[in-house]
Amino acid sequence: MNTVYVLTMILLGVAFLMTAVRLVRGPSSFDRILALDVMAVLLVSGIAVHAAYWGEPGHATLLLVVSMLAFVGSVSAARLAGARGERA
Repeated sequence: MNTVYVLTMILLGVAFLMTAVRLVRGPSSFDRILALDVMAVLLVSGIAVHAAYWGEPGHATLLLVVSMLAFVGSVSAARLAGARGERA
C-alpha cells in the first residue's frame, strides 16, 4: 500500500507541475482559468489520498472548503472573462 501511495502522490505532483506550465504559458484567459480549476482538482485529490492513507477523516472539512472555493473562483473568473468578450 505504501508503494501505491507514493506513486499516486508522485503522479499527482507531476500533473500539478504540468498544469502549472499551462497556467504560465496560457495563451488565453480561458486556458489559465481551466488550469487553475485543474490545479484545484489535483489539490483536492492529493488531500483525499493523504487522508485516506493516514486514516484522517478530519480532512473532509478541508476538502469541502477547497472544493467550494475552487468552484466559486472558477465560475467568477469565467464570468469575468466572458464579460470582457474574450474568445477561447
